[in-house]
Amino acid sequence: MSWAGWLTMLAAVGGATALFAWCLWKVLSTPQATERLHGVPDTEPRDQREG
Repeated sequence: MSWAGWLTMLAAVGGATALFAWCLWKVLSTPQATERLHGVPDTEPRDQREG
């Protein structure tokens, strides 16, 4: 493989690895993120709400 091929491959693999690491850091370092998550049991249909 030529030097341009190696450079392209290293840039692609390095970029993907850096993006993955940044996403992991962002998700794992957010304080109290689970308090803002809502699932199906936490929601109510509009026609069943009181008021």
